[in-house]
Amino acid sequence: MPDKRISLACHIVLSEKQSTKDSALWPSSGGLSLALAVTSVQTHTTQGFLVPSMENAVVKTTNLSDIISKFAKVCKFRSVGVFPDQKPNPKDTCNDVEEVFEDDKARDITCKPSRKVPSSRWNEADVSKLFDTVSSLKLAYLDFQRAHLPYDPDKIIEADNLVVSHLESLRRLKRLYLKTKQLQAKAELDAASRLNRLRDEVELNEKHLWELKTQTKAKESEIHSLKETLVCLVAENKKLEEKFVSVSSFEFAFRSASKSIHDFAKPLITLMKATDWNLDKAVESIVGDVTYAKNSDKKFAFESYIVRRMFHGMKLNPYDVSEVMSLDDPLDALAAFPDSAFARFCGQKYLLVVHPSMEASFFGNLDMRGLVLLGKHPRTVFYRIFAKMAKWVWVLGSFAASLDLEAKIFVVGRGTKFSSEYMESVVGDAREEDELRVEFITMPGFKVGDSVFKPHVYLSQ
Repeated sequence: MPDKRISLACHIVLSEKQSTKDSALWPSSGGLSLALAVTSVQTHTTQGFLVPSMENAVVKTTNLSDIISKFAKVCKFRSVGVFPDQKPNPKDTCNDVEEVFEDDKARDITCKPSRKVPSSRWNEADVSKLFDTVSSLKLAYLDFQRAHLPYDPDKIIEADNLVVSHLESLRRLKRLYLKTKQLQAKAELDAASRLNRLRDEVELNEKHLWELKTQTKAKESEIHSLKETLVCLVAENKKLEEKFVSVSSFEFAFRSASKSIHDFAKPLITLMKATDWNLDKAVESIVGDVTYAKNSDKKFAFESYIVRRMFHGMKLNPYDVSEVMSLDDPLDALAAFPDSAFARFCGQKYLLVVHPSMEASFFGNLDMRGLVLLGKHPRTVFYRIFAKMAKWVWVLGSFAASLDLEAKIFVVGRGTKFSSEYMESVVGDAREEDELRVEFITMPGFKVGDSVFKPHVYLSQ
């Protein structure tokens, strides 16, 4: 029988990225490698003895099969180690490869699932456990060698089991380390993915923010433009409001002036009747050849006379009427402002409207006329009625000039065909299809800006 020599050598290789043996650096270095290699197995028989090459021990041939079985069991366990150049496969859930060598042939490679680990980093306890296991493996292997000299099967089995146990511990540590690296790589991959997503979100939000800022600037510009437009509209509305109020005030003054003329014509006609004036001749002298619808309409002829006298030569000037309008009694206004434009207007128009013969026949003297010629204003009932009429006519002219410096007074000539668009009848509703003609006016018309105030006319067929 050929001799066979069995040689077993277990070599533990520990390498680290840095030269220090500080265990605190091992988890992060990634340079830990642990390998258990069976360098060679040789057996021979010499006269029935098994001789291990390391100790040159001689054993019985009857125990050869048992020893080979023990060594095969040792070699059966996979090489356990962490190498710097080893890259864990993330798809491999265990990275646990069993390498079994028997008769120089490799058995099938199998994979076992690994246990879950709670952390993706090694701590000092794990590193310390690794060192302790390696140290224990060395001691167990020494015990295994000593059990051969002298040869003691029980000790060999016990030492063999102890070596196998430590190799199992190293295997578990390797799996733990590889799983830790796998989890760490996965965590780094997830962190990188989250970082990329966050960067994409930040970029998208920055674009959205830029769009919002652009829209904000556009809105601010629009708001500024709208504010300017609002200021202009407010100013225009204020002007329109003032104009509307002024036009309304002018219309009120127009109606008041017309009514005050009618109110003055009444006492004038009454005094003429009282002093035996011939009213028919007086009416004929004012406007002749007029066919009146009824006898009472002749009063409009006296109103026409007063209007022609009051508005004769009147100039439209924008006077300040606030002082005169602040006093209800026109005589109080004349006494308070004797040198005012209104005072001069009132005196001039009295001398023009009330003829000396009329005043003499009414009152038996010309005392009022004398006072007016002296720039004074008598406080009589007749003169108060006249002063009230003069106030509204003067205010009407001032309002017209204040609204429009180019305001005009216009009248309608006798014989003009009636037009409801530009005229107003003093005797009620009048129709254009009746072919009515104007005989005389009782109130002139005004054109102020775009507004037209119709003259009052007396019509006949």
